[in-house]
Amino acid sequence: MYNCRKLLPDLYWVGANDRRLALFENLFPIPRGVSYNAYLLLDEKTVLLDTVDHAVSRVFLENVEHLLNGRGLDYVIVNHMEPDHCATLQALLARWPEAQVLCTAKAVQMIGQFFGPALAAKAQSVAEGQTLCTGRHTLRFITAPMVHWPEVMVTFDEGDGVLFSADAFGSFGALDGHLFADELDFAGRFLPDARRYYANIVGKYGAQVAALLKKAAGLDIRAICPLHGPIWRKNLDWLLEKYQRWSQWQPEEQAVLVAYASMYGNTAEAAETLAGLLAEAGVQKIAVYDVSATDVSELVGEAFRCSHLVLAAPTYNGGVYPKMEELLAHLKAAGLQKRTVALLENGSWAPAAAKGMRAALEGMKEMALLENTVSIKSSLAEGQLPALKALADELAGTLAR
Repeated sequence: MYNCRKLLPDLYWVGANDRRLALFENLFPIPRGVSYNAYLLLDEKTVLLDTVDHAVSRVFLENVEHLLNGRGLDYVIVNHMEPDHCATLQALLARWPEAQVLCTAKAVQMIGQFFGPALAAKAQSVAEGQTLCTGRHTLRFITAPMVHWPEVMVTFDEGDGVLFSADAFGSFGALDGHLFADELDFAGRFLPDARRYYANIVGKYGAQVAALLKKAAGLDIRAICPLHGPIWRKNLDWLLEKYQRWSQWQPEEQAVLVAYASMYGNTAEAAETLAGLLAEAGVQKIAVYDVSATDVSELVGEAFRCSHLVLAAPTYNGGVYPKMEELLAHLKAAGLQKRTVALLENGSWAPAAAKGMRAALEGMKEMALLENTVSIKSSLAEGQLPALKALADELAGTLAR
């Protein structure tokens, strides 16, 4: 049974939702699932823009077959060759072998790697700025290398102003009937997942995202169709502003993220006490997380949101507690920069966590590390409250009012 939706007079969503997948890329938890978006243009020529993951191939192929209604498929545009968007390409071409595949030269190579030379022979490479006239529509191809794979391009419909944006502007989270962001509580429900998606998957490639945004600024974009998450037809400036910030590693909010690791609760107590002192110092936006109980992808997303970080950890085997070490590695891998950071360490006989955390942070760009590091031995002593208060006051003083 088909489940396709009309977006414009001759443009249709032919994707599907997966609510069973637990880990996106077998790495990132997605408790709300994910959507795999693909689009079919029915003009004088028929054009399919991207395919989907194997998990939803049945409904996808039924959608395409229903809408074609006996017509042939003239073109398949592959904007991104990652398997969650190209895994069904072979099955699709088995049904419509006459279809011409259009993609970047690097994607042609990847088609051969995934599916073999026979399928790669069906693909034709397109270059930056090249166009395809389908009748009423003219589609322009715009390369977007490393957003977030090297073969990526986006496709712009010059007539309707629709940008088919590959993985850019995507989000975790399945779609609950409504397809458009303006039909949803996007800021309340999807924004954390969109930020987490960007920070963990695309975040490292901020310079490349900025280059794509510069190209997009010259286009009359009236709608954005990503490969995951809601479709945008209103408030595009709001979305573009988010991406502009993220691509420059600029925090969204003047807020303090307190991320702590704790074996027996003593470091947690110190971190919670500091959070209370931050509140007393007038800091309004504080987010406290136990790094052992929170997936690291969520912490990376929060670090992109917040302007200030407090990292609190015990010493472990003469170094940094492993869960905090993991967080620091992921923050570095995501390219996080331009944050103010404070450290809190614990150690029963030889505190060394702060030294290790500081070394990790020094390998990241433009991180302002506060000199006032609080070191506790085993548990927080009453006499250390003034040091914690001084740290809270220093953090509060560096927040923009």
